[in-house]
Amino acid sequence: MRNLLAQLNDEQRTEVKRQMAIYSQGVQEIIPAEELEYKIAKSILENKPLKIKLGLDPSAPDVHLGHTVVLNKMRQFQENGHLIQLIIGDFTGKIGDPTGKSAARKQLTEEEVKHNAKTYFEQFAKVIDMEKVELHYNSKWLSKLNLEDVIQLAGKITVARLLERDDFEERIAFGKPISLHEFFYPLMQGYDSVVLECDIELGGTDQHFNILMGRHFQEKYGKEKQVALLMPLLEGLDGVEKMSKSKKNYIGIDEIPQEMYGKAMSIPDELMNKYFELVTDFTPDQIQTIKEQLKTGELHPRDAKMLLARTIVRMYHGQEAAERAEHHFISVFQNGSMPDEIPVIEWEGEREISIIELLVGLELLKSKSEARRMIANRGVRVDGNQVDDPQLQLTITDGLIVQVGKRKFVKVKL
Repeated sequence: MRNLLAQLNDEQRTEVKRQMAIYSQGVQEIIPAEELEYKIAKSILENKPLKIKLGLDPSAPDVHLGHTVVLNKMRQFQENGHLIQLIIGDFTGKIGDPTGKSAARKQLTEEEVKHNAKTYFEQFAKVIDMEKVELHYNSKWLSKLNLEDVIQLAGKITVARLLERDDFEERIAFGKPISLHEFFYPLMQGYDSVVLECDIELGGTDQHFNILMGRHFQEKYGKEKQVALLMPLLEGLDGVEKMSKSKKNYIGIDEIPQEMYGKAMSIPDELMNKYFELVTDFTPDQIQTIKEQLKTGELHPRDAKMLLARTIVRMYHGQEAAERAEHHFISVFQNGSMPDEIPVIEWEGEREISIIELLVGLELLKSKSEARRMIANRGVRVDGNQVDDPQLQLTITDGLIVQVGKRKFVKVKL
């Protein structure tokens, strides 16, 4: 390894250092870092792109900012000329990744897998250049393995090693069942790396065990071992739990600009640096400048958060939409004005109606109980007037404006 690095000229060493700085930004762990440096150097000397792997089990196709942590890192590799390998688990998806699960996951049908994969592609295109991505479905090689092949693969790993997984240990400790097929998930994921001869595999820290299987099996099959780049899990808007749609603490990349901007402004101050590192397209130097200015007080946390919100919207909707979203936020939430553009809904129901039924009928809230809670929390306004009485009866008029929370506005059209 040292002999290869010694072959670099000054310009090439500078390039290795530059790429290492980019790829290390925001990363939780590189296993091992010296091999990543070696692979970059080798790529430069041989003028050959590295193969960067991301494996996907397309079981939850709605992409939010938490998912883009890995995608943004992948984009950085892509921008430096390296080859992105997206592996769609149309075979392993039928097994179900047991990571973090206290019970076996529901196995997906072939139709579900393909539908979810298509949805992923459409959303990933907002972050990486899908026209320069090498797409693979792992059924191409995994479905061809016969029983003898599977037995040989299983013979290259011990049961003790598989039981090191935290989720398996926990299920054993609590007497919960583990199906035999679940042991094959990390084996299959590792075998993907063998077939595609991946140089680097990306994933969240919760994929630590699965990604290291790639290194393990590449070595067993006489291949050069891949480097594992493990990205931290992004806390959601509550600042505590991992970003998740089920936790309702997420920012979806398909959300409208105003909603995306407003949600970004609710990110806890203590997480701003992490968000700048993991979900924006700023360079390491730009991020370091922001950190230093926040520390010295040169940059006010409110202004930094507005920069963050504006950047997030700009990345997914463009500069003009970002500026409009910021103007909307300032006029509505800082100055207390009505937004310039309010969604219009045609009302075909009763003209005399209770506020609870109206909120549900307009689909501003999902249920009557949720509507009552929102009124109790002083979060409902009609024509700018706060609603305090959940029994309030209204006469629907053309142009009636109903507001729920800080970001939801609807104008009623008769």
